[in-house]
Amino acid sequence: VQILLKLWRNGFSLDDGELRSYSDPTNAQFLESVKRGEIPVELQRLVHGGQVNLDMEDHQEQEYVKPRLRFKAFSGEGQKLGSLTPEIVSTPSSPEEEEKSILDAPVLIDDSMPATKVQIRLADGSRLIQRFNQTHRIKDVRDFIIQSRPAFATTDFVLVTTFPNKELTDESLTLQEADILNTVILQQLK
Repeated sequence: VQILLKLWRNGFSLDDGELRSYSDPTNAQFLESVKRGEIPVELQRLVHGGQVNLDMEDHQEQEYVKPRLRFKAFSGEGQKLGSLTPEIVSTPSSPEEEEKSILDAPVLIDDSMPATKVQIRLADGSRLIQRFNQTHRIKDVRDFIIQSRPAFATTDFVLVTTFPNKELTDESLTLQEADILNTVILQQLK
């Protein structure tokens, strides 16, 4: 670990951190260790027994000036705000689980016809992935949701495409006519 110790007229700082007063007993002990050529206990804990390279700069003719904050690129994770997409609570952790959710499905597929996969994000935060023939209708998707999650049988809901959001109101359309092949559709409660 590379650490920069700057000595100022009124204290010292480590790696452009806050000013640490010479009169504080903890700081005095830190500097005594450095003067003896030892690694201070504070730094030993910091590097967990690793190697420390301590550089020193002498600024004892100057008063400590708090350094300007350096730009640090965003390193967090993004969150969508105001999205119509519900939060996904449970997702398959492996392709095997995803295939299992497809194999357990109550939809009859004609393997001689073109097929597609549709991911359905349910209002409760879970998701379903199902293979359909391109000639299946939006009504078949609705029926699949109700068969997979009987709790939605008595619930009034609509199916919506993701961006651009479009409500799938004509349930007699085929998946191909509705242009929802290999896509994600959302269940929204009314």
